[in-house]
Amino acid sequence: MTQNDTDRPGFDRRMSKDEINGCPIKRWNGRTSVIRNKDALVTAVDRLAGHNLLGFDTETRPAYTKGESYLPSILQLASNDEVFIFQLKHLGLAKPLREILSDSAIIKAGVSLDFDIRELKKLSPFKAAGFRDLGDLARKAGIMNHGLRGLAAVFLGIRISKGAQTSNWAKDVLTPQQIQYAATDAWVGRRLYLEQEAA
Repeated sequence: MTQNDTDRPGFDRRMSKDEINGCPIKRWNGRTSVIRNKDALVTAVDRLAGHNLLGFDTETRPAYTKGESYLPSILQLASNDEVFIFQLKHLGLAKPLREILSDSAIIKAGVSLDFDIRELKKLSPFKAAGFRDLGDLARKAGIMNHGLRGLAAVFLGIRISKGAQTSNWAKDVLTPQQIQYAATDAWVGRRLYLEQEAA
Protein backbone atom coordinates (compact mmCIF):
# COMPACT_ATOMS: atom_id res chain seq x y z
CA MET A 1 0.00 0.00 0.00
CA THR A 2 1.41 3.38 -0.97
CA GLN A 3 1.20 6.60 0.99
CA ASN A 4 -1.40 7.96 -1.44
CA ASP A 5 -3.77 5.12 -0.60
CA THR A 6 -4.82 6.98 2.56
CA ASP A 7 -6.43 9.61 0.29
CA ARG A 8 -8.39 7.06 -1.72
CA PRO A 9 -12.05 6.14 -1.13
CA GLY A 10 -12.21 2.67 0.33
CA PHE A 11 -8.95 3.05 2.21
CA ASP A 12 -9.50 6.01 4.54
CA ARG A 13 -13.30 5.80 4.31
CA ARG A 14 -15.95 3.61 2.80
CA MET A 15 -16.48 4.22 -0.92
CA SER A 16 -20.04 5.50 -1.32
CA LYS A 17 -22.75 4.01 -3.53
CA ASP A 18 -22.67 7.15 -5.71
CA GLU A 19 -18.91 6.85 -6.14
CA ILE A 20 -19.24 3.19 -7.09
CA ASN A 21 -22.04 4.01 -9.54
CA GLY A 22 -19.77 6.64 -11.10
CA CYS A 23 -17.28 3.96 -12.17
CA PRO A 24 -17.51 2.55 -15.70
CA ILE A 25 -19.27 -0.80 -16.06
CA LYS A 26 -16.97 -3.67 -16.97
CA ARG A 27 -17.98 -7.23 -17.88
CA TRP A 28 -16.14 -10.45 -18.64
CA ASN A 29 -16.13 -10.83 -22.43
CA GLY A 30 -13.75 -13.75 -22.78
CA ARG A 31 -14.45 -17.43 -23.25
CA THR A 32 -17.27 -18.77 -21.07
CA SER A 33 -18.40 -22.39 -20.94
CA VAL A 34 -21.65 -23.54 -19.35
CA ILE A 35 -21.18 -27.10 -18.10
CA ARG A 36 -24.27 -29.29 -17.75
CA ASN A 37 -23.21 -32.90 -18.50
CA LYS A 38 -20.46 -35.32 -17.48
CA ASP A 39 -18.53 -35.17 -20.77
CA ALA A 40 -18.35 -31.37 -20.62
CA LEU A 41 -17.36 -31.63 -16.94
CA VAL A 42 -14.39 -33.85 -17.78
CA THR A 43 -13.27 -31.38 -20.47
CA ALA A 44 -13.67 -28.41 -18.13
CA VAL A 45 -11.70 -30.00 -15.28
CA ASP A 46 -9.00 -30.89 -17.82
CA ARG A 47 -8.75 -27.25 -18.89
CA LEU A 48 -8.63 -26.10 -15.26
CA ALA A 49 -5.76 -28.48 -14.47
CA GLY A 50 -2.54 -26.65 -13.72
CA HIS A 51 -4.23 -23.42 -12.65
CA ASN A 52 -3.39 -22.58 -9.03
CA LEU A 53 -5.63 -19.49 -8.75
CA LEU A 54 -9.34 -19.49 -9.60
CA GLY A 55 -12.05 -16.92 -9.14
CA PHE A 56 -14.93 -18.56 -7.27
CA ASP A 57 -18.62 -17.82 -6.85
CA THR A 58 -22.02 -19.48 -6.62
CA GLU A 59 -25.53 -18.35 -7.48
CA THR A 60 -28.76 -19.56 -5.90
CA ARG A 61 -32.37 -19.17 -6.90
CA PRO A 62 -33.80 -16.34 -4.77
CA ALA A 63 -36.41 -17.12 -2.11
CA TYR A 64 -39.22 -14.63 -1.51
CA THR A 65 -41.36 -16.48 1.04
CA LYS A 66 -40.49 -16.87 4.72
CA GLY A 67 -39.06 -20.33 5.38
CA GLU A 68 -38.34 -20.91 1.69
CA SER A 69 -34.76 -21.69 0.68
CA TYR A 70 -32.88 -23.27 -2.19
CA LEU A 71 -29.55 -25.00 -2.68
CA PRO A 72 -26.89 -23.43 -4.94
CA SER A 73 -27.87 -23.58 -8.60
CA ILE A 74 -24.52 -22.86 -10.22
CA LEU A 75 -20.83 -22.82 -9.32
CA GLN A 76 -18.45 -20.53 -11.21
CA LEU A 77 -14.70 -21.01 -11.52
CA ALA A 78 -12.54 -18.54 -13.45
CA SER A 79 -9.00 -19.14 -14.69
CA ASN A 80 -6.94 -16.38 -16.28
CA ASP A 81 -8.47 -16.94 -19.73
CA GLU A 82 -11.78 -18.78 -19.28
CA VAL A 83 -14.79 -18.95 -16.99
CA PHE A 84 -16.67 -22.17 -16.33
CA ILE A 85 -20.27 -22.15 -15.10
CA PHE A 86 -21.29 -25.51 -13.66
CA GLN A 87 -25.05 -26.09 -13.52
CA LEU A 88 -25.40 -28.05 -10.30
CA LYS A 89 -29.01 -29.02 -10.98
CA HIS A 90 -27.68 -31.20 -13.84
CA LEU A 91 -24.33 -32.23 -12.36
CA GLY A 92 -24.78 -32.20 -8.59
CA LEU A 93 -21.55 -31.39 -6.77
CA ALA A 94 -19.67 -34.02 -8.78
CA LYS A 95 -16.47 -35.60 -7.48
CA PRO A 96 -14.12 -33.62 -9.82
CA LEU A 97 -15.61 -30.39 -8.47
CA ARG A 98 -15.28 -31.56 -4.86
CA GLU A 99 -11.62 -32.38 -5.55
CA ILE A 100 -10.97 -28.81 -6.76
CA LEU A 101 -12.79 -27.37 -3.74
CA SER A 102 -10.72 -29.60 -1.41
CA ASP A 103 -7.32 -28.92 -2.99
CA SER A 104 -5.23 -26.64 -0.79
CA ALA A 105 -2.81 -26.02 -3.68
CA ILE A 106 -5.54 -24.28 -5.69
CA ILE A 107 -6.53 -20.85 -4.37
CA LYS A 108 -10.25 -20.14 -4.78
CA ALA A 109 -10.90 -16.41 -4.35
CA GLY A 110 -14.31 -14.84 -3.73
CA VAL A 111 -16.50 -13.09 -1.15
CA SER A 112 -18.77 -14.43 1.63
CA LEU A 113 -17.16 -17.82 1.21
CA ASP A 114 -18.31 -19.33 4.51
CA PHE A 115 -21.93 -19.16 3.34
CA ASP A 116 -21.15 -20.51 -0.15
CA ILE A 117 -19.12 -23.42 1.25
CA ARG A 118 -21.78 -24.28 3.81
CA GLU A 119 -24.49 -24.35 1.14
CA LEU A 120 -22.39 -26.40 -1.28
CA LYS A 121 -21.76 -28.98 1.45
CA LYS A 122 -25.52 -29.55 1.59
CA LEU A 123 -25.25 -30.92 -1.95
CA SER A 124 -22.34 -33.21 -1.11
CA PRO A 125 -19.80 -33.18 1.75
CA PHE A 126 -16.22 -32.12 1.08
CA LYS A 127 -13.31 -30.72 3.07
CA ALA A 128 -12.89 -27.11 1.95
CA ALA A 129 -9.30 -25.97 1.43
CA GLY A 130 -7.49 -23.20 -0.41
CA PHE A 131 -10.26 -20.59 -0.10
CA ARG A 132 -9.41 -16.88 0.25
CA ASP A 133 -12.22 -14.54 1.26
CA LEU A 134 -11.64 -11.16 -0.37
CA GLY A 135 -13.76 -9.41 2.25
CA ASP A 136 -11.63 -10.84 5.06
CA LEU A 137 -8.44 -9.81 3.26
CA ALA A 138 -9.86 -6.30 2.82
CA ARG A 139 -10.72 -6.02 6.54
CA LYS A 140 -7.22 -7.10 7.54
CA ALA A 141 -5.76 -4.46 5.19
CA GLY A 142 -7.98 -1.75 6.71
CA ILE A 143 -10.13 -1.36 3.58
CA MET A 144 -13.66 -0.13 4.29
CA ASN A 145 -15.52 -1.87 1.44
CA HIS A 146 -15.89 -5.63 1.74
CA GLY A 147 -18.36 -6.73 -0.93
CA LEU A 148 -17.43 -7.73 -4.48
CA ARG A 149 -18.99 -4.64 -6.05
CA GLY A 150 -17.29 -2.24 -3.64
CA LEU A 151 -13.92 -3.96 -3.90
CA ALA A 152 -14.11 -3.90 -7.70
CA ALA A 153 -14.58 -0.14 -7.55
CA VAL A 154 -11.84 0.40 -4.94
CA PHE A 155 -9.16 -1.77 -6.56
CA LEU A 156 -10.08 -1.89 -10.25
CA GLY A 157 -11.98 1.37 -10.71
CA ILE A 158 -14.87 -0.48 -12.33
CA ARG A 159 -18.54 -1.16 -11.62
CA ILE A 160 -20.02 -4.61 -12.03
CA SER A 161 -23.70 -4.86 -12.89
CA LYS A 162 -25.96 -6.61 -10.36
CA GLY A 163 -28.96 -6.67 -12.72
CA ALA A 164 -29.23 -10.47 -12.93
CA GLN A 165 -28.49 -11.11 -9.23
CA THR A 166 -32.06 -12.00 -8.24
CA SER A 167 -32.99 -13.88 -11.41
CA ASN A 168 -33.97 -17.56 -11.39
CA TRP A 169 -30.63 -19.39 -11.37
CA ALA A 170 -32.39 -22.76 -11.27
CA LYS A 171 -33.64 -22.36 -14.85
CA ASP A 172 -32.88 -25.29 -17.12
CA VAL A 173 -31.19 -22.99 -19.64
CA LEU A 174 -29.47 -19.81 -18.44
CA THR A 175 -30.00 -16.57 -20.35
CA PRO A 176 -27.05 -14.75 -21.97
CA GLN A 177 -27.45 -12.03 -19.32
CA GLN A 178 -27.22 -14.58 -16.50
CA ILE A 179 -24.16 -16.21 -18.06
CA GLN A 180 -22.34 -12.89 -18.42
CA TYR A 181 -23.26 -11.79 -14.90
CA ALA A 182 -22.10 -15.09 -13.36
CA ALA A 183 -18.88 -15.15 -15.38
CA THR A 184 -18.09 -11.54 -14.48
CA ASP A 185 -18.41 -12.18 -10.73
CA ALA A 186 -15.95 -15.09 -10.86
CA TRP A 187 -13.52 -13.21 -13.12
CA VAL A 188 -13.56 -10.17 -10.82
CA GLY A 189 -12.87 -12.39 -7.80
CA ARG A 190 -9.67 -13.64 -9.41
CA ARG A 191 -8.60 -10.13 -10.48
CA LEU A 192 -9.22 -8.76 -7.01
CA TYR A 193 -7.14 -11.44 -5.34
CA LEU A 194 -4.18 -10.53 -7.57
CA GLU A 195 -4.69 -6.82 -6.83
CA GLN A 196 -4.94 -7.35 -3.08
CA GLU A 197 -1.85 -9.54 -3.05
CA ALA A 198 0.08 -6.83 -4.91
CA ALA A 199 -1.12 -4.00 -2.64
